[in-house]
Parts: sequence; C-alpha cells; structure tokens
Amino acid sequence: MIPPGFDIGVSTAAFQIEGAVRADGRGPSTWDAFMAQPGRIADASDASVAADHYHRRPEDVRLMAELGVDSYRFSLGWPRIQPGGTGPANKAGLAFYDKLLDELLAAGIKPMATLFHWDMPEPLQHKGGWMTRDTAYRFADFALLAGEAFGDRVDKWVTINEPTTVTLNGYALGVHAPGATLMFDALLAAHHQLLGHGLAVQALRSESVTGGIGITNVHSPVHPAKDNFVTRQYAQVFDLVHNRIYADPVLLGHYPKVPFLARKQFKALHDVDDNDLKVISQPLDFYGLNYYMPTRIGAGAPADAATPDGTDAEGMRDLPFHLAAWPEFPKTAFGWPIAPEFLTESLADYGQRYAGKLPPVYITEGGASFADIPAADGSIPDTDRIAYLESHIAAAVAGAPGVDVRGYYVWTLMDNWEWAAGFREKFGLIAVDPRTQDRTPKASYRWLQGVLRSRS
Repeated sequence: MIPPGFDIGVSTAAFQIEGAVRADGRGPSTWDAFMAQPGRIADASDASVAADHYHRRPEDVRLMAELGVDSYRFSLGWPRIQPGGTGPANKAGLAFYDKLLDELLAAGIKPMATLFHWDMPEPLQHKGGWMTRDTAYRFADFALLAGEAFGDRVDKWVTINEPTTVTLNGYALGVHAPGATLMFDALLAAHHQLLGHGLAVQALRSESVTGGIGITNVHSPVHPAKDNFVTRQYAQVFDLVHNRIYADPVLLGHYPKVPFLARKQFKALHDVDDNDLKVISQPLDFYGLNYYMPTRIGAGAPADAATPDGTDAEGMRDLPFHLAAWPEFPKTAFGWPIAPEFLTESLADYGQRYAGKLPPVYITEGGASFADIPAADGSIPDTDRIAYLESHIAAAVAGAPGVDVRGYYVWTLMDNWEWAAGFREKFGLIAVDPRTQDRTPKASYRWLQGVLRSRS
C-alpha cells in the first residue's frame, strides 16, 4: 500500500497540545487572549493545560516510536521561544524543543518543524498582527532564532501553516484569534503572511539549515452548486480567497486575475510591489498541502452564519453567496463531507495549474473528528477513522499526473484542544482524557501501526 520512500507521519500544533501557558518564561499568545473572552470557545474550555505535552513529552515521543511513523510534524511556539515577539530567545523555551528534537532523532523519527501555527505573541498583535507589514520582519527574526538553534537537526521546515485559515477565520470572520471582522479588508493579512514566509525562507537559508524548506496551506477544491454564470463566478471568487491568492504568489510569482465583479473586494492585493513578490516566490524544497474536504458554493445569501468549520460568524450573512451542502457524502463529527476523491482532484488541480513550478508535495495534514465512543472494555473502536485514513492515504499514494507526492501526515497524533471547538472535536489516533491526561491508543493507532510494520 505504501511505497518505499513515501513518508507517513503525524502532525500536531504547539498551542493545541503543550499547555503550560505560564511556564518557564513563555509569553502571552493571541490565543490566550481570545480563549479568555466569554463565548469564544464552544465548550468554554481553555488550552492552559491542553494535552500537557510540555510535561509529558517523553511519553508522547515513545508513543510515536511505538506507532512507527517516519516523521513528526510539530510547531515551535513563538511565544515560548520569543515571548514578546522581539528580542533574544527564551532559553527555557529553546531547551524544551532541544530535548524534543534529540528524542525524536534518537527514536529514528524525522522532525518537521512549523514556525507559525497560529500562536502569535500578543505584543505583536497589539501593534496590528498580520495586518501590519512590520510583523513579517519580526517573523523573519523568529525564523533566524529557530534556524540558529535547530538548523542542524530539523529535517523539514514549514514557514506558515494555513495562511488561508488565519486570514479568513482570524481576520475576516472573527471566529479565531485575534477575532477581527474585517471581511475582504483582511486580505492585507494574507499578503503580509506571504511576505513573512518569504523573509523566513531567506532567514533560514542564511543560517544554512540542513533541512528542506516549504510552506503549507489548506486546499479545498471549489465547485458551484449550479451550473450558471453567476454561481460559477462566486465559486471562482471563493477559490481565489481560499486557494489561489496563496499558492499563485508562492509558486508563480504573481497574484491571480480577479473577476470583474470582485475587483473592489480584492483591492488590498492591487499594485503589490514586485520586490515583495520576488521574496514570496523563492524556490522551495517542497509544498505542503492540507486536505480535509471540498467546498460547494451557491448563489444568494446564506440561510445561517456558519463558516466552513461550522462556527457561526455574523459576517457570513452579508455575503452574496453561501456554502452549500454535500448530501451525497457521509460526514465527520464536524459535519465535513468525507470525500477522498477530492484529494485526488486537489492534486490534479495543482499539477495542472502549477506545471513545471511545483516542487515535491507532502500532504501535511489529513484526518477526521468522530465521536469515538469507548467500548465496555475501555477500548476505542474508531472504525470510521480507520476507513477515512485508509482511503485518503491511498489517494495520496496514487497521486496525480505532474505531482510528486512524497508523504501523508495524519492530523493528529492525539486528541487536543481544537481551537474554537475546544475539546469537543476529537481527531487523535490516541485518546487523551483532559482531566487525567491519560493516553489511550485507539483502534486507528493499532491499525496504522500494523500498516507501518507491514512495509518491512
């Protein structure tokens, strides 16, 4: 099933698993401030402990080693390493990731480190966050610190995770930190993230890091709900907002052409400096693609204010189009359609759009939330997740013409604090009780363990 040289890994994010938000000199994060606001988190929980990975790191590395994965994708907590977003590194923060890297390498697991997985130091947000150009330069400084400290041991670097989600959920719709509701004006945050990516690439390469460098974005193939001109135009606009305004500058060196009906909405991306685009479009060693679901767009105002991840956002009501349902597919607990054929379509789309410009691709996240009801003996027979992973890994392995797919990373290693959903949504191969922090490998963990062992 899995060919030689095709990596199977697991992914996590610092804020979702580490906890210890006030330990060892860590500074405040935008998500610390956001989760403290009443009504922001679905179950009113917070990530102050999360999965307590900060204190249980050796146990978690052991579980990964027993699972048999080739690689572990984790993120470096910016507030833990550089508490104020500027200045020297926090030695205790560096020490935590030093130990993690050494333990991974001792276990034969290749580290893939993400520099920004959404937890910006709060002092930078006070100055405007990604809406401020200076943040891109501060991010490059952080990349330089990380490259100096870990550049000899990280196998692959991801600069930014899902700039799409940061822009849409964090700055446009207000359902993620920092909670801004700027709608299309938030596209300036998209450009500054991409500029930060390019500057971070330069910073890492100035340190001669030994690992490959890339970026990762969530890609969702977009289809019109009806085959008519207006609906197709709205679907094209959503494809731009979700996919192409990120991939095109990185891979082609320019922003995509915008339909006439939406030119006013995309004014933040008009007349971008060519020097910025040169920085953004430097050649990469790989491109990361997160895939969860397709998107269907219908014309007309939405009946509710639900975002793609099911969170209510008042700004959605003001749009002239809506997210249409996929009744023909089964759903995850999050309500996302389970459709591995659209992963194949995503890869084919990239192969066609970016022919000759696309570096090797890794599916840097893929997974599903399910109810995970324990059996009488305490085991967790998550057969739906097994079916999901089996079909999606098979689609990644099969690939598409013009795309060199080299790996698939399961989201996620263990149940975590799932952003605005809190502890409600469970994506992990390992169950984590948020009260006791007990870890229980699920049936999906045992299944993947068997798949990985069968390769040899």
